Amino acid sequence: MADLPDELGPDGADDGDIEEGMAASAPLHAAAFNEVHAAPEAAGERLDRFLAASFPALSRSRIKLLIENARVFRDGQMETQVSARVVTGALYRVEVPPPEPAEPEPEDIPLTILFEDAHLLVVDKPAGLSVHPAPGNWTGTLVNAVLFHAGESLKAVGATGRPGIVHRLDKDTSGVMVVAKSSFALGSLGQQFQARTVDRSYRAFLVGAPRPPFGAEGRIEARLARDVHDRKKMAVVPPTATVGKPAATRYRTLTRFGTGLDGRPGPAASEVECRLETGRTHQVRVHMAHAGAPLIGDPVYGASRGQRALMAALPEAARLARQALHAETLAFTHPATSDRLSFSSPLPDDLTALRAALAAL
Repeated sequence: MADLPDELGPDGADDGDIEEGMAASAPLHAAAFNEVHAAPEAAGERLDRFLAASFPALSRSRIKLLIENARVFRDGQMETQVSARVVTGALYRVEVPPPEPAEPEPEDIPLTILFEDAHLLVVDKPAGLSVHPAPGNWTGTLVNAVLFHAGESLKAVGATGRPGIVHRLDKDTSGVMVVAKSSFALGSLGQQFQARTVDRSYRAFLVGAPRPPFGAEGRIEARLARDVHDRKKMAVVPPTATVGKPAATRYRTLTRFGTGLDGRPGPAASEVECRLETGRTHQVRVHMAHAGAPLIGDPVYGASRGQRALMAALPEAARLARQALHAETLAFTHPATSDRLSFSSPLPDDLTALRAALAAL
């Protein structure tokens, strides 16, 4: 199956908190922190080979995945390269997350359905709904809702714990999603995402406006990788970096609101349309922050003097408790009929209220 795009990203945008681990001697079926000091004879050895030898219960391929998912540290600093060389005397720490619980169960959660047939289910996901079970959100997800609606036969479609899921949106991003109801549809949609023939646009509200060299519209091409200081965040890394994946977003400004509230020139806020060329975790959020205009309400990438000033200027009812991002349109080719399908979702009430408040600035 192709990488899961998740705002669409492949790297687990809805990751929850890691449970506090047990002692290094704890069995690996529990959340565990495993530590080892590198002896002199290990100097220069490949990191994955060294750790696999140090922790026989973890295969080398498992070690590789843990490194790529920011679960390995050297003297408290994240190790991001599988082929890194071991440093004598360093303390290496491997965080093994707890196993996922049993398969998700159907839950009677209301769905806004835009389209459905034997192969597909297209829904309008509200903000606050996680797409699939993950640490911190084992129940009450879109997967649980879809299982109730479509029946438990859906469990046979796709990965365990994520049946039917072809792409994802962050928990607090609203908008259009497609779910596969058959293995045939899952494979076809996965290929379309991989081939980048799926069209998707987002509506975003920004603090200020993109700063030079970025203009009112353009293309942001910036490679994204896990933040070395916080594994729940993504960060822009140099294009020559060996970590991360290339990412590109096209955007255009639709409306500008007010004037700068933090002493800088330009608008207080902007409404933009973003179109994805790639689908990386938190892509729109990180790219807009990289352009100097983070999403309004973004608790992860939006902290700034401009954000605080803008929130203070808005009426309390319009102050968002989530990032101002909405998956507005989604278009793809139907796996069975080859018809081109296109779906759209209107702005939800909270973003409509935000837009009205911004217009009054």
